[in-house]
Amino acid sequence: MSLAHAIAPHLPYLRRYARALTGTQGVGDKYVAAALEAIVADPGVYDASLSARVAIYKVFSRIWNSLPLNGRAEPRDIFDPADRRIEAITPLPRQAFLLTAVEGFDLDDAAEILNVGRSDVGDLVDEAGRQISEQVVTDVLVIEDEPFIAMDIESLVESLGHRVIGNARTHREAVAMVKARKPGLVLADIQLADGSSGLDAVNDILREMSVPVIFITAYPERLLTGERPEPTFLVTKPFRDDAVKAVISQALFFDSAAETPIRAAG
Repeated sequence: MSLAHAIAPHLPYLRRYARALTGTQGVGDKYVAAALEAIVADPGVYDASLSARVAIYKVFSRIWNSLPLNGRAEPRDIFDPADRRIEAITPLPRQAFLLTAVEGFDLDDAAEILNVGRSDVGDLVDEAGRQISEQVVTDVLVIEDEPFIAMDIESLVESLGHRVIGNARTHREAVAMVKARKPGLVLADIQLADGSSGLDAVNDILREMSVPVIFITAYPERLLTGERPEPTFLVTKPFRDDAVKAVISQALFFDSAAETPIRAAG
């Protein structure tokens, strides 16, 4: 198998990681492109003894951490609120948290990617959790037609200290709830009970207000198409509790409003 074919299946997920790490799709994609260019320029930076997924994330991590801006921990003169939030969580803990809780790497793989010890990754993840817990508390709308899944999501949201304003099972319910109470975050499935689309509901919501959106779906390939716009935050079903918690914290941390309309693959 060629190197290009080995890497290709992992690029949508690397792009997801890059977006969460940087806070925007455009900036994240630039870092992914830089990692691919580094491999083309010097194939030796790609460690073929590792799994393809670990190897490409390790190249990306090397690129990201090589820039002084991304490793800077001291206070800076910052005027953009999003930049202030980025500074609130230090770089290595943020990477360790995303790699383990969102990308699903175990501690050994995360340590390999970050070029640190296994125990160090655990310490970094704990530190990220402490820092993220200090972030803003908000009202959350859940759009999910499966009652038990909705209950699980609501429990996770409330365990982080946020308030659930309601669970919508259809497109119409979702839009009505948003008009009644403006949420600070939306968690949405893309297939709803009456055959309506959570994606369409989100796009209608975004025409009315700017709000971060997390898609929780069994069909991530419909949204991670490589075309723009895409959702910044996405969790795959069946989900892990810590993954959902991580993405909620990241969405509020970056306060990234989704673009509209978001397109799904046909």
